[in-house]
Amino acid sequence: MSEATDTAGARRVLRRTRVALWAAVGVAVPVAALVVVLATRPPAATEAVHSPLVGKPAPVASGQTIDGRHVSLADFRGRWVLVNFFATWCIPCRKEHPDLVRFAAAHRARGDAVILAIVYDDAPDAVRSFRKSNGGDWPMLEDPSGHIALDFGVSGVPESFLVTPDGVIAAKVLGGIHLADLEHLLTTAKSRST
Repeated sequence: MSEATDTAGARRVLRRTRVALWAAVGVAVPVAALVVVLATRPPAATEAVHSPLVGKPAPVASGQTIDGRHVSLADFRGRWVLVNFFATWCIPCRKEHPDLVRFAAAHRARGDAVILAIVYDDAPDAVRSFRKSNGGDWPMLEDPSGHIALDFGVSGVPESFLVTPDGVIAAKVLGGIHLADLEHLLTTAKSRST
């Protein structure tokens, strides 16, 4: 083997090493930047988002609950209703559940607000088991065909809608709900409706 061949081979190896190094740097820098941004952001909060349904009558939400009862959103006229689309396989749904339990308990005592859950692409047995382990005595309406979710324009879970006592959508919330933020949202909606 000649010295020229060894030098050419060494250059190719060096060139490949540099290309690999720059490719690694090209991937590592954006990933590190994303980690920094996500790590320094404040935690997500319950936040109302724009929806063409806000200010309009709520779509019909009626059917059988996981307990075999027939329930309709219209059954709750006269009270504020949090219509909560959820699934037991959804991690943010599981995280928000304790806050929903506390919200339901506080407002049951006041008699001013209730929760109506809509089961989103989940098995009733899984929901019953989840409720038995985690609480939540509000009606959990089955939506096997997905028509209720479609009528509300739900694209994923969790999503929630605050409905006024006269059946009008006051707010839409994307993502998990936090109790303090939900209470603030309800208080603000109540003050707007008076």
